[in-house]
Amino acid sequence: MPNRPRVLIVTPEVTYLPEGICPGDDDYSAKAGGLADVSAALISALYDLSCDVHVAIPDYRSIDHGDNEPRRLQEMEKIHWRLHEKRIHFAVDRVFLYKEGVYSGHSDKDLKVSLAFQREVINNIIPRVKPDIIHCNDWMTGLIPAMARRYEIPCLFTIHNIHTMTSTLAEIEDRGIDAAAFWQQLYFKRPPFNYEESWNTNRVDFLMSGVFSAHYVNTVSPAFLREVVENRHPFVAPELRDELAHKWDAECATGILNAPEPEFNPAVDDMVQFNYGPKNHRAHKKQNKIFLQKSVGLEINPDAPMFFWPSRLDPVQKGCTLLAETMYDIISRYWDTGIQIVSVADGPYQRHFHDIVDFHNLHRRISIWGFNEHLSHQAFASSDFIFMPSSFEPCGLPQMIGGIYGSLPIVFDTGGLHDTVKKLDVNHSTGNGFVFDVHDAQGLNWAVDRAMDFFRLDLDEKERQIRRIMTESVLEFNHTRCAESYIKLYEKMLKRPFLV
Repeated sequence: MPNRPRVLIVTPEVTYLPEGICPGDDDYSAKAGGLADVSAALISALYDLSCDVHVAIPDYRSIDHGDNEPRRLQEMEKIHWRLHEKRIHFAVDRVFLYKEGVYSGHSDKDLKVSLAFQREVINNIIPRVKPDIIHCNDWMTGLIPAMARRYEIPCLFTIHNIHTMTSTLAEIEDRGIDAAAFWQQLYFKRPPFNYEESWNTNRVDFLMSGVFSAHYVNTVSPAFLREVVENRHPFVAPELRDELAHKWDAECATGILNAPEPEFNPAVDDMVQFNYGPKNHRAHKKQNKIFLQKSVGLEINPDAPMFFWPSRLDPVQKGCTLLAETMYDIISRYWDTGIQIVSVADGPYQRHFHDIVDFHNLHRRISIWGFNEHLSHQAFASSDFIFMPSSFEPCGLPQMIGGIYGSLPIVFDTGGLHDTVKKLDVNHSTGNGFVFDVHDAQGLNWAVDRAMDFFRLDLDEKERQIRRIMTESVLEFNHTRCAESYIKLYEKMLKRPFLV
């Protein structure tokens, strides 16, 4: 086993690159969602731990260097070939040049981007880097594990989202990928009879191919993986559940929790008006609360319990329907406490929140805002509790961030929320939030009642508990811990790469 294995991380998006990893290119940023943050965090942590980490990413000209003079394609091609001495390896193709986002929302265009990216990784980047391990992420990289298995390179496939795309061998090969060399490692919509029979009629599933052919698979929370294997989520395709179960049974599937960015720390967060830490949170959170109340038009009351909604208002996953159903009741039940709710999130359910506030004229108690990064950071620092009642959660970060900021999470017991939030037990000084077990409005109401019980505690006792939770959260939810988990998995893969 190499003493310092060379790891190639293949990702379609990344929020930033660590300073110094690739001088001149560390201003790169291409983000569509959480995968970009997770990729950036893992790359940075591995780099800080002196790992031999390399990164393959598309060269989105109009995204990554939007403030700079656009580079000509010829210049990009020169950059592409001189990067052999660097750790960042840009995949170059005209299809990347003028994109305004990582994903277009049109399946045919996103498929072309995926195939161009994977062609460059397979044909140019992997032969140049000669990695000991390849780490692929989500459907956009789903063909690469099949190639890696064919050429006996250990490959990890990480599932962040369960979205997928399909294509035919004919289309894949037309884009310059020699799928004939590893077609038997791909996952088809129906069992293939032979190569010729499947070439133009039997579609290849990208996400399933990644799971099927990778040597190891991980999700971004252990509990979510168990839930999928145990068939607890009807929206997960049976084929995906079965393949993950095969990996699980072979001890080649695991869950590794994500971690928030280091900038999510109230002691150093430059988006927070009054910085604080575990030892001085009591006074400074009140100051932040007053500042936020003035900013969003709420009643000025530093002693009011404040609840914060930090996640996108998605009625399918995030549980905003539960809050909509019980919002007026919560405010009415605790009216005398001065209770307040702040939402800083986009999503289709935002208008329902607005309608409730308007109908009951609760503008001084409930404030609904679209997502704004500065406002979101300030709300973490100002609030006492956060709502995170997702019906399912592959990982989730707000519940971890809440603990770091001393804003205790209210969660449904599922997935990454199960892994990161334990029921608060003041008598034994354990736990960090409020967990309900039945996903309905009554369950959420019960958890809010427990949060209010905590809010009414003796102030000194409450301060001790929040100080403990803030300290434990910083120690537990960090990138070093996450990176070390991946390093252990890489080492395990190198010891037994070809068992399944």
